[in-house]
Amino acid sequence: MARSSRNNPRAECCVGFHAVEALISHSSDKVVELLFEGRNPSHRQKQILSLAKGERVSIRPVSREVLDEECGSTHHQGVVAILESDRPKRSMDLESVLESVEESTDLNSIILMLDQVQDPHNLGACLRTAECAGVSAVILPKDGACPVNQTVRKVASGAAENLDIIYVPNLVTAMKKMQENGYWIYGTSDQGDSSIYECEFSGRIGIVMGAEGTGIRRLTAETCDYLVKIPLLGNVPSLNVSVATGVALFEVCRQLST
Repeated sequence: MARSSRNNPRAECCVGFHAVEALISHSSDKVVELLFEGRNPSHRQKQILSLAKGERVSIRPVSREVLDEECGSTHHQGVVAILESDRPKRSMDLESVLESVEESTDLNSIILMLDQVQDPHNLGACLRTAECAGVSAVILPKDGACPVNQTVRKVASGAAENLDIIYVPNLVTAMKKMQENGYWIYGTSDQGDSSIYECEFSGRIGIVMGAEGTGIRRLTAETCDYLVKIPLLGNVPSLNVSVATGVALFEVCRQLST
């Protein structure tokens, strides 16, 4: 999330219809104030304002120039939610997620791990795909990964507010903990021994996606139970990480649902 410089140097903001709507729906206590372009609000803006009123969120009409200044961007769709940066944010730890999976009656579970994905647009798209695929959690390393900022939230279209996003000090340690709890870990790599479509997925599955350009790191790859590849038919050597994440997650979903 971007810093808001106009009123409070500690404040952060969330922008865009989907992201703001999801934030108010699921975490309205985090919102200090909802700003909206006061001149001729659109139907979509009115829907969000109605939701905010129902959740007793403070609302203030402002000019488009003020919105631009608050979030440092013109791409806010006329709604900006202001948050306090020192307010607690929705978070889970890996142990809590694993306990929740253990207690669930559903025998299947998918956890997505992103190994140092640094582009906010890619991270936002990965989160959106993960939420649509019903993953149990998304795990990110604390060092070398993009934070869940304003751009990520907007691209994720509300997924960042619905997902359990876990930052871990060491991704390999987290993978080993998952393996101890019955997860099979699949890393995607162009060095994979088999196609993802040749795998038989069932039960608890961890999917590891690598960073843009470099892929998953050596120790991460060595810790995986399997390395798999997505077959490519054209001349371009690789898929965008967010596209590859969609291919991998929904192949796992397809198999788990049959």
